[in-house]
Amino acid sequence: MKVLYIGGTGTISSACVTESVRQGMDVHIVNRGQTSARRPVPDGVTTIVGDVQDGESVSRAVGATAYDCVIDFLSYTAEDAMRSVKVLAGRTAQYIHISSASIYHKPIRTAPIVESTARHNPYLPYAQDKIAAEDVLLRAYAERDFPVTIVRPSHTYDDAQPPLPGDWTTWDRVARGAAMVVPGDGTNLWTLTHAADFAVGLVGLIGNGPAVGEDFHITSDEALPWNEIYGAVARASGTSALLLHLPSEFLPVIAPDWSWTNGIIGDLQHTALFDNTKIRRYVPAFRPVITFAEGARRLAAWRTRHPEWTRPDPGTDSILDRLVEGHRLARAALAPLTSQSSEEHA
Repeated sequence: MKVLYIGGTGTISSACVTESVRQGMDVHIVNRGQTSARRPVPDGVTTIVGDVQDGESVSRAVGATAYDCVIDFLSYTAEDAMRSVKVLAGRTAQYIHISSASIYHKPIRTAPIVESTARHNPYLPYAQDKIAAEDVLLRAYAERDFPVTIVRPSHTYDDAQPPLPGDWTTWDRVARGAAMVVPGDGTNLWTLTHAADFAVGLVGLIGNGPAVGEDFHITSDEALPWNEIYGAVARASGTSALLLHLPSEFLPVIAPDWSWTNGIIGDLQHTALFDNTKIRRYVPAFRPVITFAEGARRLAAWRTRHPEWTRPDPGTDSILDRLVEGHRLARAALAPLTSQSSEEHA
């Protein structure tokens, strides 16, 4: 089985490349030739240098090679999807497009989320672009028999990338006992998936003929409230989490410059529970086994071994301090109302 990964060195794609190699596939990856010391490419993988944003560059890099499957982790927009159809039509028996579970309607109307759940996220441009890309590919399948399979990861992490707003900076704050603001009351249920578990599902779709023309999300079955997610990080770090809670709608006011603000408003503040019946039907081997408690311990161990990759970012830390100050100011502003209420009822 000859497969081509477009990307192949990221949080999710690296795990999928590793799983493909483990299963004996002939794995090629195409990217700009950049390697990741955090996620080295496994032995036996062929690296092809090409600019994935340039269709002609990818076409030249791939040459006349035909693949059993192309897995594209770097297609984000309708324009990207159209380029993929143009370059890869007739050159692969299957094209797996990596979309996102953030496309599902937020807030969810019914739980759990299934693949037929409405695709609508008015808060998150990333999700809107992913929906448009899916539409292009589904039309290409219907009109041109382009062999697409759509896969929607949810919030996925690995040992080198914590699934926290603020990344390692947030982990550092929890580990040293600094205050951390949690949007909302921290009780909405959220699904976190380790990339190694995700990879089993994804690789099981490669060469899976009935999966062509289908869509799948691939997630863990474990859903935890954000308070418990931060609690797991604290326990793995040998400390206790100091959590402050702030209404999510305050984030665009206090931290409009934070890259995580839109993602929290459009995704992370909502409950996300997934039904994985469909992926299990197509890939019976898919059985997620890494709980977040275990994942947090693995992340803590990786942080200890690689301090050079996990240093807090001063800019992010400043934004998080600003959120903490916003929480303090909000409490101070509301305090007189409590006194006024007490006087009225005296």
